[in-house]
Amino acid sequence: MTQRRLGRRDAFRLGGVSALGAFLAACGVEGKGGKPQASVAPDAVEKFWAGKAKNGKLDFANWPLYMDPKKPELKKFTAQTGIQVNYQEVIQEMGPWFAKVQPQLSAAQPIGYDLMVITNSIQFGQFRSGGFLAPLDHSKLPNYAANAAKSYANESFDPGNVFSIPWASGITGIAYDAKKTGREITSLADLWDPAFKGKVGMFSDTQELANFGLLALGLKPGESDEAAWKKAAAKLREQKDAGMVRNYYDQSYVDALGKGEVWLTQAWSGDIFQKNVSDGTDFKFIIPSEGGTIWTDNMTIPITAANPVDAITLMDFFYEVENAATLAEYINYVCPVPAAQAQIKEHAAAATGEDKASLNGIAASPLVFPGEADYAKLHYYVDFNTAEQQQAFQNIFQPITLS
Repeated sequence: MTQRRLGRRDAFRLGGVSALGAFLAACGVEGKGGKPQASVAPDAVEKFWAGKAKNGKLDFANWPLYMDPKKPELKKFTAQTGIQVNYQEVIQEMGPWFAKVQPQLSAAQPIGYDLMVITNSIQFGQFRSGGFLAPLDHSKLPNYAANAAKSYANESFDPGNVFSIPWASGITGIAYDAKKTGREITSLADLWDPAFKGKVGMFSDTQELANFGLLALGLKPGESDEAAWKKAAAKLREQKDAGMVRNYYDQSYVDALGKGEVWLTQAWSGDIFQKNVSDGTDFKFIIPSEGGTIWTDNMTIPITAANPVDAITLMDFFYEVENAATLAEYINYVCPVPAAQAQIKEHAAAATGEDKASLNGIAASPLVFPGEADYAKLHYYVDFNTAEQQQAFQNIFQPITLS
């Protein structure tokens, strides 16, 4: 239940990620105007689902380490429905995954999977605009309607959840060792503080790096343009030239923090929670006063799925409160079912020893169940409408991490 689940974000790379419009919209965080809106013809849902029936099986493509290896939820699902699930951890990065399945989807051929978890990214837009995602029949999603945070209907990348519903999400902020810093960390400005020269960790992922450069200047990543990127790059170059940055890290930032090589660092929420639980550390994670960012992964059905009814049945299964709770207890990322928090507290009340403490920690953690004040400080990622924009962005920020 409390095994360390590092790795999801290690696989997560630059992909023009949007943010989780779900809670952001509810908390007044506005995205960039003119984003493409997900839409389908009025009769598209009826046409796709007409004549579809349960086949008793489905193939599920997900990211590594995004479910308990013992798969208790899938075993429960099969016991309840009779549907057998072939679960495969085959998605490592969004770009290669899209490139792998696009030829079959373009040819209207099955890709071998009925359900896939994909990140809000430029590839999500390509899946959508290519007509590669099945429109969801929300009459088959009663648990989602009843238990998901209502603001999920306002997702900027898929308004109305036409093609997707969330699997999990996470926050990018600052983690630090208070024993080393000697004071609380509250601001992005702390990452530029000469008191921490050589003890600051930043991400090698240019998307994440750029976000903090923009936010440090009071600019919203989701509304930024090339001129803003250049200003942010100059700010980040200033930090580097001053000798503030120990290194630009991938997932290894967690170990660097643990070894004391860095005292404060860019960090992903789930990683820090898991590190503290598994290793007994007491690292702090904060959303800076200037703001942080949030990303989400989403369950979708390929348009050529052989078993879409089985797939949408499983999607809805994970929005039963009990199932959402047990999944959150393992993966420790932001849970899209608010009522799961109370359910985890019930599990804690019935547990003993370390399990009791762990479950209480999960239920109380703002890294798993952020409050409205937390969401109010979260922002959209830089959004790319074209490959040319994405390349320009890379050309501006990548030299900072490589030179």
